[in-house]
Amino acid sequence: MAMNPIQFQSGLSMVAFVEQYGTEAKCRRALYRARWPQGFRCPACSDRRRSTFRRDRQTYYQCRACQHQTTLIAGTLLSATKLPLRTWFIAIYALTSTKTNVAALELMRTLGVCYRTAWRLKHKIMQAMTDREETRQLAGFVQLDDAYLGGERNGGKRGRGSENKQPFVIAVSSDEALEHPRFAVIEPVRSFDVSAMIDWGHRRLAPQAEVFTDGLWCFRRFADANHAHTVLQTKGGRAATQVQGARWVNIVLSNVKRAIGGRYHAIRQAKYARRYLAEAAYRFNRRFRLREMVPRLVRAIMLCGPCPESSLRLASNFLH
Repeated sequence: MAMNPIQFQSGLSMVAFVEQYGTEAKCRRALYRARWPQGFRCPACSDRRRSTFRRDRQTYYQCRACQHQTTLIAGTLLSATKLPLRTWFIAIYALTSTKTNVAALELMRTLGVCYRTAWRLKHKIMQAMTDREETRQLAGFVQLDDAYLGGERNGGKRGRGSENKQPFVIAVSSDEALEHPRFAVIEPVRSFDVSAMIDWGHRRLAPQAEVFTDGLWCFRRFADANHAHTVLQTKGGRAATQVQGARWVNIVLSNVKRAIGGRYHAIRQAKYARRYLAEAAYRFNRRFRLREMVPRLVRAIMLCGPCPESSLRLASNFLH
């Protein structure tokens, strides 16, 4: 069997990572390039002219046009951090160099920080991933399925009615032959009903996307939005996952569930499923260029606004 060139990419080795980001100065330069790739821009007036000065061991940039003062991390996800930048970069590397996931407990031991700090770091980075995936739309041929996170609660309902399950939609776009997956959207929904699917399709499907599903009744509404809809004839069981038009969505779904179920003892899917699922989608959608994962995520972090712990813990799986 031929080796898959995407799967067998060399990626960014630990040695190369240390060479590129092994000191505070190198991390600062990487953040500067990520925030201002074309050179300094004042966040208030966009002027390029600036002067610098030091205060409280912090470098400040002052715009010469409007006198606005800022720092490298002000107004970003790193705003007000007390951690060394190297700690952030090691966390970024840990979350992007794995094919599965890294639990906050494992991150705590890797970074040498307390659990609360590791949890906050992980969720902030996942929030940056989530922000980057919010506007993604799938075009072309889209394989789509319904799924759930969580399991039966002791003494609770079984199956789809379980109070401990979070429904989500997983969709994978592919080429015309349905042989090669391109991009994925993995997102929680309130329920599998008509209104939820209409809203999801409006946000996540490009106008000319063609949809392949197992015929769940709420999926049939995609045809009302002028999407070509093919209902796949499946007989259940393992054979159903190999049907052309459903194979890749089932493979990705299996990988996502294995990564989450095999790494975490438990997650609060009722609050944080959106981040965990977006993390999986983020890595999948950037699998073509593994060596660029770190700088691309650093860029996402610098574009993401401040997210204090109180906001992280008040999360919702739904946009509205």
